[in-house]
Amino acid sequence: MHPLIEVPALDRLLRRQTPVVLLDVRWHLAGPPGIESYRKGHLPGAVFVDLDRDVAGPPGAGGRHPLPASGDFEAAMRRAGVSADRLVVVYDDADSTAAARVWWSLRYFGHDRVRVLDGGYRAWTEAGHAVTTDDPKVKPGDFIADPGRLPVLDAEGAAALARAGVLLDARAAERFRGEQEPVDPVAGHIPGARNAPTSGNVGVDGRFLPPSLLRERFAKLGATDALDVGAYCGSGVTAAHEILALNLAGIPAALYVGSWSNWVADSAHPVATGDS
Repeated sequence: MHPLIEVPALDRLLRRQTPVVLLDVRWHLAGPPGIESYRKGHLPGAVFVDLDRDVAGPPGAGGRHPLPASGDFEAAMRRAGVSADRLVVVYDDADSTAAARVWWSLRYFGHDRVRVLDGGYRAWTEAGHAVTTDDPKVKPGDFIADPGRLPVLDAEGAAALARAGVLLDARAAERFRGEQEPVDPVAGHIPGARNAPTSGNVGVDGRFLPPSLLRERFAKLGATDALDVGAYCGSGVTAAHEILALNLAGIPAALYVGSWSNWVADSAHPVATGDS
């Protein structure tokens, strides 16, 4: 299944009353809780999913957004109405940063019928479609979590990939270079990683670039389908966005879920700064 869905296509599905589970996963790093945005207005029928609570385990040595326990993720998705036979459409504010983590998580835990609304809530409202503040009536789903359906990296695997393949760091350039680190206790990057900020995957409207441009972008970084590729970020959220962009470009890639927050939890791990 193609990982993206455009606003007109989603509107047609909803008008035809095609069974669709809509998940609103608006989330802001160090910002107001996403539930506040949801309460001010959301797509009709959309259920709010809390990225910190429902899509990640408790923060700790495994990182700020480690994988949740299978049972916890299964229960959260069932509460949201996710079932094996139903299409899931995930959206956030605009650029799919948070939505991509839910897309990746559902696929990792075995639900392949999931798509991200390209352009998110902003694209929906700019197209003139209705929103609501009503809470939907949710029929619990029957989703069964079956983990391991997508490749993941741990710290050792990420270090090896940085040496023998291509490891992309999805954070902003100043964080990669170690010039500033607003969240984690150590600044810098994994030695050998290459910087590919996720902001470069989308246009000013928050929609993903065409696959041809994404392939060109990643090729300049050495990432092609002929090599082993992986991605990390601060805590495994924006890196999932990188994985989605790589998917659109036709490049399979593994996610280092623990990412930088897991890497720096072990003082024995080396840290690089600068552009390389």
